Amino acid sequence: MNPRLKAAATDFLTLCAAGRAHEAFPKYAGATFRHHNPWFADDAKTLMTAMDDNAAQHPDKTFEILRTLQDGDLVATHSRIRMSPDQPEIAVVHLFRFEGDRIAEFWDIAQQMPENSPNRNGMF
Repeated sequence: MNPRLKAAATDFLTLCAAGRAHEAFPKYAGATFRHHNPWFADDAKTLMTAMDDNAAQHPDKTFEILRTLQDGDLVATHSRIRMSPDQPEIAVVHLFRFEGDRIAEFWDIAQQMPENSPNRNGMF
């Protein structure tokens, strides 16, 4: 198991959240990178541009990776995002599949924190 994959996944996400996706993609995404975000066309350029646009539209966004797990060439992260201080928190799970040391496939699943959740454990 390549221990650098967890670091690559977290650095990729941190750069993208900070509006530096155009730096992150050439550094970490493979030539055959594909993603599964249903809101954007399936090519890397569209997702990269959308990530940078999101960061520009939300300059006060906070992003914190809470957990990172690895199983072979798969890496998963559990993160907390808030687009602005007055917006609810969002729990996000990112899944990465690596080929060698490059991201080959990427998924992201997000859920907004309910205002009045009966679950005292929360989402984080």
